Amino acid sequence: MDSPKYSSDSYTLAAGTSSDNDSPRTPYAVNETLRLLQSDDLSSKIEAAKQIRRLSKTSHRNRRHFSSAIPQLVDMLRSDSVESAQSALLALLNLAVKDETNKISIVDAGALEPIIGFLHSDSNMQEHATATLLTLSAASVNKPAIVASGVIPFLADILRDGSPQAKVDALMALYNLSTHPDYCKLIIHAEPVPSIVYLLKTCKKSSKLAEKCSALIESLVEFEEARIALTSEEGGVLAIVEVLESGSLQSREHALGTLLTMCQIDRCKYREPILREGVIPGLLELTVLGSQRSQFKAQTLLRLLRDSPNPRTDIQPETLENIVCNLISQIDVDEQSGKAKQMLTEMVQISMEQSLRHLQQRAMIFFCFCFETFTGMGFWGTTVQMNKEEIGRGKPVQAYVMVSSDWCSWGTSSKLPQMQLGNFFNASSDLPIVHVLIQLAKDQIHFQAFVRDKH
Repeated sequence: MDSPKYSSDSYTLAAGTSSDNDSPRTPYAVNETLRLLQSDDLSSKIEAAKQIRRLSKTSHRNRRHFSSAIPQLVDMLRSDSVESAQSALLALLNLAVKDETNKISIVDAGALEPIIGFLHSDSNMQEHATATLLTLSAASVNKPAIVASGVIPFLADILRDGSPQAKVDALMALYNLSTHPDYCKLIIHAEPVPSIVYLLKTCKKSSKLAEKCSALIESLVEFEEARIALTSEEGGVLAIVEVLESGSLQSREHALGTLLTMCQIDRCKYREPILREGVIPGLLELTVLGSQRSQFKAQTLLRLLRDSPNPRTDIQPETLENIVCNLISQIDVDEQSGKAKQMLTEMVQISMEQSLRHLQQRAMIFFCFCFETFTGMGFWGTTVQMNKEEIGRGKPVQAYVMVSSDWCSWGTSSKLPQMQLGNFFNASSDLPIVHVLIQLAKDQIHFQAFVRDKH
């Protein structure tokens, strides 16, 4: 799904972009439009509303000038003429964008009742009404009146059955209204979680829409009904994990906050559903490459996901290794090999993406690889290896790593046998081995991973 067209006050004004450049005839046009709006002739009123829509799209100053027209436009919303109501609604929408005072004046003038009525109209009017509610809900002062109007169930219905654009705007409006716990309860009672999960599963995880979906879910999972709805929905937890891995910075923080909240409230209940969706690779990356806040939250969640019910307060690198080892060892035996290879693939992808983003900035490159392999003879080889290199622009780097069943000491190379690629395959060892070859050059990264059982 594409990014939303409207986003609170980032709504794209109808048929143009915003500018404060007024033409010499603008004052005359404003006065003439206001005069037409006072007319008893319906066609004149409609023409005036269209003019207000057109003129307010180009100038914040004109939005101020036309603020006096808001009561007349609200009256037009109640007209039996569809054209009159639509023209007035679009004019009010443009007047509300990026103008807090107009937002408040529109609600105070009694616009909510007719606007909510349009939510049951044809798709065009429904979209216009939903976009207007989105814009009006961006003003904190308006939120109590909007919630009291009983609009939340209607927004949830649109989130489920509306047009694609109306769904996006309904989601954004609900997000705007979710800033108060009491409002969250009303939103949850409207049962929007399945629709939110569907949007999250079908949109780009790096999009603004995914960010708003994740943020809304994070607010709602404070309540048991929302947690139950999320875990009951097929792919619900997985969608959050996918955002954790590939979303924008803000989206990943919201996804992380969602999972952390669930575990903090009821660790025993939600630990397994979260682990089952392969959350470890994304968490490992955030413990190294996330913001300071994300690192702390990711480490906290890793501790909560451990088998021990009493996670330690402080975490050191070697403790992080033990946590991950503990988590991996709890995967069902029949799933170990496939799960391990999947995790390695995910970590390789994460490392490549992060390295490519930072390579040209002389960044600190961290690689985190988690792999587990089953030899079929009762031996488990498990490792998490952190390799930290400061890469200079244009400086090629090669790292050869062979690991066995022993956990490598953090930052200690003595347990990381180094060997060339040719010698690697000729090595005599009874242990399963993993070979990771990293080549970093000026403009690209090459990554190869080789796995060999003791057979």
